Formats: sequence, structure tokens, C-alpha cells
Amino acid sequence: MEQKKPTVTNADIELVIFDCDGVLIDSEILCKRVLISMLHDLGVKIDDDYFDKHFLGKSYDSAKAQIAEDFNISLPVAFRDDYLTALLAVFAEELIPTPGLETILQRLVVRKCIATSSHPERVSFSLKTTALETVFNGYVTTSAEVTRGKPAPDIFLLAAEKMRVLPEKCLVIEDSDAGIEGALSAGMLVVKYTGASHLEGRVSSAFEGVPVIGHWRELPGLYPTLFTPFN
Repeated sequence: MEQKKPTVTNADIELVIFDCDGVLIDSEILCKRVLISMLHDLGVKIDDDYFDKHFLGKSYDSAKAQIAEDFNISLPVAFRDDYLTALLAVFAEELIPTPGLETILQRLVVRKCIATSSHPERVSFSLKTTALETVFNGYVTTSAEVTRGKPAPDIFLLAAEKMRVLPEKCLVIEDSDAGIEGALSAGMLVVKYTGASHLEGRVSSAFEGVPVIGHWRELPGLYPTLFTPFN
């Protein structure tokens, strides 16, 4: 997919678009555990690397198609609902925001929203569980609202449109290659966030010119005009 070269500068940014899973919330490690276990019960054996390569940042339909292609197995009709039920039960006990998120959101002086591949019910539950629901005031766009999920740019373009901000004035925070590719294709600036558990210790990016941060405290150093200074 052709990627547009962002021309936005630090001072031009009017909107920060956050991915949810693995960025705002430390959820991907939990998703991985539940999904690998449930697939194993069906005879589909995958490892962490397979999950990261094929599922991270992508929709359920994309994951389902990948499993069918690689393992010649069609997931049962009830699998999606069963997975969501099992996952939300784990989320209720273990889900937390990523380290330092609360401080960085409090210091952010431009508008913010969410663009996520997750199911709307899952996103709503996650935000309520981590007390982020009121922070984003319903400014959430999910893959259910677009025909093409990440790595297509559609979800990012729709999120910007809903917020009435031009794509070239947006900064996207993503953890997945699919999300980064989609944001770049939308003509937006991107930062790769590796501070969640599933990317611990990974400091590189496959995309030239995309900076990587391992903790939220590093973001104001890249974009100082977007944040109030520490007291």
C-alpha cells in the first residue's frame, strides 16, 4: 500500500489518535494468552511470534481468514463470542492502563481520540474497566465502522473526519505494524509505542522515520508543544 509522506510539523498537530489495545491498555499480552489457549483446543497451535505477526492490531475477521489460510480450519460460528466472553472475564481481573498513561493524558493540550481494531463491546468494557471512558468522552472509532481495517488507512481517516481535523494535522500512537502502515498511508505522523508487556524490550521499528518510545514520559521530548511542562 502506498504511503503518503507526512508534511505536518510539531506545531501543526491538532489531534492525537491513540490505538487502544497495547497502547492505552496493557491488553495484548492477555489477548494472546486467551486466544492461543482457545485455538490450541481446536488443534491450531500458534506461538507468540505468529500472534504478533498476523493478529496484532488487526480485526477478528482478518485473524479468522489467516487461520483458515494457514491451517485450513474454519473457526466455529460461536468462537468469536466465546473468545470475547473469556477475554472480558480476564480483563475484569487483570486489565490495567499502560504505565504512566494517566500523567501524559493529563498534560496533553490538544484533542485526542481512539482508533482501534477491537470490537465495540470490548472497547467499551476495556475503557470502563480502566477508568478511561470519561477521559475520551466517547471519541472512539472502531473497525466496525469501516469496510477495510488496518493496515488500510480508513479507520484513521474516519477518526480524523469525526473530530473535524485534517489528516495531515494528526499524530497517531500505535504498537502494531498494521496500525503504523495504516496511519502512514493516511498521511499522518506516527510514533510506535512499545511500553506494553507484549513488546517489552523491543525498541526498533520496521518503518524508516517512525520514532519508538518505550515509556510515555518519552513522548513530550518528541513533541514538546503538545504537552504542559512538568511542574
